[in-house]
Amino acid sequence: MLTFGDSRRIFLARQAIDMRKGCASLVALVENALGNDPYAGDIYVFVGRQKNRVKLIAWDRSGFWLCAKRLEQGTFAVPKGSAIETATGTITLSPAQIQMLLEGIDVHHATYHAHYHRRDVGASAPSA
Repeated sequence: MLTFGDSRRIFLARQAIDMRKGCASLVALVENALGNDPYAGDIYVFVGRQKNRVKLIAWDRSGFWLCAKRLEQGTFAVPKGSAIETATGTITLSPAQIQMLLEGIDVHHATYHAHYHRRDVGASAPSA
């Protein structure tokens, strides 16, 4: 079981890739095409053209993890705005979003409820 904590950033590559690429090719893609540091410990998610395969790479101090998943039926429901195949760059995903993507949950129709967020302690309090 894969778990994604809040300590790592998760990036979804917006361009579809050739799913025959291995770890070294994906690392080079992160460095050259995306302009990011693959050794920073972030997780990079790549989706194939047919959206039925996904690969993840992540650095963990001693080497790269390469994880892959292929759906037997259907496609991954990538978040809106990712425009897999035509766009470049990345979008940031939350741990919840990557879990939903990998589980096949369509996040396009998810309902987000407002949560309480405490004001910054350094913010000035309103005058009475």
